[in-house]
Amino acid sequence: MLSDFQKSFLARGTGNKLFTEQELFTELEAVRREIMTMSIEAARMAVKLERDACAMVVEKMIEDLEGVEVPLSVGVALEKAAENIRNRIPSQNQ
Repeated sequence: MLSDFQKSFLARGTGNKLFTEQELFTELEAVRREIMTMSIEAARMAVKLERDACAMVVEKMIEDLEGVEVPLSVGVALEKAAENIRNRIPSQNQ
């Protein structure tokens, strides 16, 4: 929340340039790059979390099969599926 002084200062200013238009655009560009970097990282993290959740569902299926007679290949396939889901894009696991 801005104080009355801050509002007044921003409305009238001092008559002096605080920065040039080029300096403003340079700083805006830097902020834009930082926002884009953070957005990309957030999206990567969301995808990784979703993959982990999917792998956990498959692992839960494996647990639920304990004590049930199923071909060994089904268990192996489910284990491999969970691993493949988590490691689909290895570079994102770092």
